[in-house]
Amino acid sequence: MVKRVPVGAHYGLRDWLAQRVTAVTMLVYTVLVVIALPRGPLTFESWRGLFAHQWMRIATFIFLASMLFHAWIGMRNILMDYIKPIGLRLTLQSVVILALVGFAGWAMQILWRF
Repeated sequence: MVKRVPVGAHYGLRDWLAQRVTAVTMLVYTVLVVIALPRGPLTFESWRGLFAHQWMRIATFIFLASMLFHAWIGMRNILMDYIKPIGLRLTLQSVVILALVGFAGWAMQILWRF
């Protein structure tokens, strides 16, 4: 009988699927922005007009949340693969989480400022 030795966190399929879903979300947003861009010169006022709509702010935040989650999965996998001391790995993962949450808060502040 072969004794199976569990290693790692076994996030494989879930991470793969999450990476694909967030990538498709970012792709859809990019196409939406290209379609929604005003024709002619891009000025501050044209950008401001585009982001004056609530749907654009929400779509942008969904894009940013997808990007941050995409980044978290990648960073977590890198840290799990290459940082072996558990204390250092948990510290670095905590720093990454705090940074990503801070970026999300900053994005909310920017999007709903005006």
